[in-house]
Amino acid sequence: MSENIHSGMSYPIDAVILWVDGNDPVLAEKRNLYLKKENKSASDPGALPLRFASSNEIRYCVFSILTFAPFVRNIFIVTDGQDPDLYGELKTFFPEREGILKIVDHKEIYRGYEQYLPSFNSSSIQSLIWRIEGLSENFIYFNDDVFLIRRVEPQDWFIDGRPVLRGKWLIPPFHKILGNYLKAFVNTKLRHNPDFKPKISFYIRQWQTASLAGYRSRYFFHCHTPHPLNRSTLEKYFSENRELLEKNIAYRFRNHTQFIITSLANHLEIRDGNRQLSKLNLEYLHPYYSEKRLHKKMAHCDREYGIKSVCVQSIEMLSRPLQEKIFTWMDSVLNLQART
Repeated sequence: MSENIHSGMSYPIDAVILWVDGNDPVLAEKRNLYLKKENKSASDPGALPLRFASSNEIRYCVFSILTFAPFVRNIFIVTDGQDPDLYGELKTFFPEREGILKIVDHKEIYRGYEQYLPSFNSSSIQSLIWRIEGLSENFIYFNDDVFLIRRVEPQDWFIDGRPVLRGKWLIPPFHKILGNYLKAFVNTKLRHNPDFKPKISFYIRQWQTASLAGYRSRYFFHCHTPHPLNRSTLEKYFSENRELLEKNIAYRFRNHTQFIITSLANHLEIRDGNRQLSKLNLEYLHPYYSEKRLHKKMAHCDREYGIKSVCVQSIEMLSRPLQEKIFTWMDSVLNLQART
């Protein structure tokens, strides 16, 4: 709390990160068991192994928050009986913040809905993060592959206690809907592949989510960036729409019909009069970029001071040397050795 007061804030701000170590043999065995129970395959779009892979991105996510958002009060890491074990480095680099990490088991946020555990679906788990015990009214949600790369201030995320919404208005993604329909037709009818399932579209799901708040002719599209959220906004909405919440968390593996909690929260804010809309201030490092392009992206991040975060998606798909280059770059950005 003292950090928030020091920053001119009168209220605490916490961070929430969803994390899973897909290499854990116990978790992998449990996931495979439920794939069989639900007659699913690891090749299904919502059950791809890459969704559960971990290359220690959580380390960079956590330490970037501590480095560039020191006003954050607590960092809640939501897991299924796991622990990233960052305490040694935390004690070395941030000894004054040793108690900042809080491990939250799925059982805590699924209280009352235990029948839907275990869950291997981030869309389901995200829907319940507002139920974390002791969570601040205003909090930031991170994917574990999102890292801060520059100092942020509380007002980058909240102004007068309301979230700053970063994104842009888009028209409905009819071209993606049509593309999925054509892919399904070609694969099921012409190639006789009845089990074909199109890729789950981030655009279509955001548009579908926006309709829950009454937006159909356009939607406010966001990217993989830190998401400022208001706990009471979500609590109030789901107290009035319990069946919708329960339907969303019932999927153990991702489903294309599920709403996205961050998109829902944004549209509820806009519907409630929040006009604190701002441009995106992030960069992506995609696994399908060439090595040359990845280097250009990192150099762009170094030059452009308006870029506050990066999302490193599916880093496991990169070669080991390229992974090391990205992590070496992040090490230089964090400059943790200067703290010892």
